[in-house]
Order: sequence, then C-alpha cells, then structure tokens
Amino acid sequence: MLTLMEPHEQKPAIAAFFMALMLMTAYFILRPVRDAMASDWSDSEVSMLWNIQFFLAVGIVALYGFAVSRMTLRKLAPFIYSFFSLSFVLFYFLTPWFSNPVLLEKGFYLWVTVFSLLNLSVFWSFVSTIFTKDQCMRLFPFIGAGASAGAMLGPTIPLFFSRAMGLDNLMLVAAITLLLVIPVALYLNRIQAAVDGENQYRQKDGPSVIGGPWWKGFSDVLSNRYLLGIAVFILLYVFLSSFMYFQQKNILAEFSRPERTQILGGIDWIVNLMTFVFAFALTNRMVKYLGMGLTLASVPLLLVLGMGILAFAPWVTILLGVQIARRVGNYSITRPAREMLFTEVSQEERFKAKPVIDVVVYRGGDAVSASLFALLSDGMGLGLGAISCIAAGIASVWAALGVRLGRLYERSDSQDGEGNHDDSLANNHPSLHSAAQR
Repeated sequence: MLTLMEPHEQKPAIAAFFMALMLMTAYFILRPVRDAMASDWSDSEVSMLWNIQFFLAVGIVALYGFAVSRMTLRKLAPFIYSFFSLSFVLFYFLTPWFSNPVLLEKGFYLWVTVFSLLNLSVFWSFVSTIFTKDQCMRLFPFIGAGASAGAMLGPTIPLFFSRAMGLDNLMLVAAITLLLVIPVALYLNRIQAAVDGENQYRQKDGPSVIGGPWWKGFSDVLSNRYLLGIAVFILLYVFLSSFMYFQQKNILAEFSRPERTQILGGIDWIVNLMTFVFAFALTNRMVKYLGMGLTLASVPLLLVLGMGILAFAPWVTILLGVQIARRVGNYSITRPAREMLFTEVSQEERFKAKPVIDVVVYRGGDAVSASLFALLSDGMGLGLGAISCIAAGIASVWAALGVRLGRLYERSDSQDGEGNHDDSLANNHPSLHSAAQR
C-alpha cells in the first residue's frame, strides 16, 4: 500500500529500482574524483569547461540519436552503459601514460558531466517502455527512490576507500558497477509476468528499430509544442538551480573551507535521506489526488514562497532550508512527475528528443544562467534580496507552465480512455495502445 504497487509488479519494479541504484552509485563514485581534479584549476578554467560542456553535449546527443536510429531498443540501453563503462576503463589505463595529465583530467571532468545527465535520460526512456502509463504513474516514484539510495551509497565508497584505493582505482569500481546494470536491463527486456492469464509485461508493440534521421530529436523539440513546453520547464528549473547554487556559494563565503564542506556534506545526506523516504509514498499519491498539474507546480510554488522570504531575510539558515526543500522536492516530486510526461510521446520522441531536453537544454541552461547571474550580481550590483525577487518571478512562471503541462497530460489521458488520440501529444506511445487493448 505504501508504494501503490500491485503484487505482479514487484519483480520488474524492484529490478528497475536496483538499476537506478547502481547507475547513481557509479556516478557518485565518479563525482568526487571529478571534483577533486577541479580544485586544482582556476575559476576561468572551470568556467571554460562549463561552456565546452554544452557543445560536447550537442555532439554526444547527436551520436546517440544516430545509434537510436539504427539499433534495436532491446540492445540500446545495454550498449550505452557498456560504452560508458569501457570509456572509464580507458581513462584508467591512459592516466599513467601522461606525465602531465591535466588535459586528460579535464577530458575526464567533461565526460563525467555528460554521463551524469545522459545515464538517467537513457534509463527513464528505457523504463518507460517496460511499464504502461498507469504503472508509470504509480511506480516511477518508487523506482526513483532507487536513484536516491544510490546517491547515498555511492559517496560512501570514495569517503572510506579513496586513500587506500587511489582515485584511479575508483574509476574501475565505477566501471564495474556500470557493467552490473547490463544484466538487469536484459532481465527487464525479457520479463513476462502473467497475472490472471494476462501478460502484463509483454514487449510493447511498435518497431524494434526506431529508424529515422539522427537529428529528428532536435527538430521535434522545436516543432512539437508539448516537447517544447517540457524543455522550457527544464530550462526554468536549471535557472533556479543555478541561482540557488551561486547564492549558496556567496552566502557561505564567510565560513572556512572545512565548515563549508561539513555544511554541504550534511545537506547532501539530509536531501538524499528525505528523498528516499518521500519518494516511496508522496509523488504517486499527489498525482492521484491532486492531478499532474498541481504536482508539477508544487515545488515551484514552494520556491516562490521561499525566495520571497529570502528576499527580506537573507540568512544562511533560510537559504539552506530553501535549498534542501528545492532539492528534495525536485528529486522526490518534480523529477518523477516530469518523467511521467514522456509517457505521452512516441518511442522516437522519447529516445531522440528526450536526451536533447535532458542533456543539451540542461547544459545550455547552465551556461546561460551562470552568465545571467554574473551579470545581475557583478555587472549590475544586485544583492541577494533583489536576485531572490527575480528568482521568485521565475518560479511563478515555472509553476504556471507546470499546471499547463499537467492539463495537456491529463487531457490526453482522458482522450485515450475515450478512444480518441491527440496527434500533438504523440498518440503512438505503445503503452497507451496496449493498455487500451486490455
């Protein structure tokens, strides 16, 4: 009852839970290795890397779109994770060959950052082909809790073993963890659980190879109003996240480095623990009882209130409280609900356009929002209060867009129930047809 999970859904849902757990464990093993390298570089060097990330993201997503056009969906996820695993093994073996490994380390920094976004984008696209739309609404929050569990487990490995193992060996541990994802993906591809004589998890209808041009994902985001709305929703989230990041950085400047490390480490543990608890029972019930629109708007509305308070009381405790609420709300509510929106698009759009939104739009938002914050603070001299007011306005727009996307999602759901299909919302989604047939 806690997760709204039916008995016949337990095996695939738990498998997906552990798949998310291992993916995030691998990433959080790599992230401290990446950030430890960045501490040796100047702010200008790191800023330049942030801009390079955007162009690298465009290229990687284009290559991914090419793979989607020519590879069967059954093989796609195992191939992607095998590729990333082997790439980290390659970094491990190349490192000793460089007497001055700065360029290689910067390449590793960029590569881990791309992996951090693409790995979950591929995961959610893959999982959405396993479950029907109704199951996604109930099970995605539980599956997302696996990512939170991995975010708690992953950092403990470098925390306790980094000195004994060395940073290079942590790359191998992460690579092996990624390889463990592959048999789980293959299991989810094969699973066929029969309940009351019905095959609840048969492979979905539709082409085994999506086909089409590799650039289709880019054009779909620009031409499809629903996908464009999701992209803008992500962009507004990135803007607020960047604003919060820079505000947090500035307000913690008066503390010593060990104090900052302790504060930020405590925030990470609190966020991951609260997310793990809330994800089991909160989001699926919010969608069920409040609707998708209010669910998507809940965290933006919370930030409107939090930013308003921060504008008049710019205290570190309030800032950190708002930051915790934002991150917990995103991981346990906004992210799972946002992933549900992609159950209303076709397979081609889900596998090609979704990475464009998750990686290219996200990284583009990072670059633009960082420059905008610098303009407002250093260029125009605005303080924390004024910038918080601007952020509150952005959060208001974000909330309104969430309500709009929720209405489009629910309207399509209602039309599907009546046998009508809205082409603008990609009615070819296979899980909708299989649900209607049952």
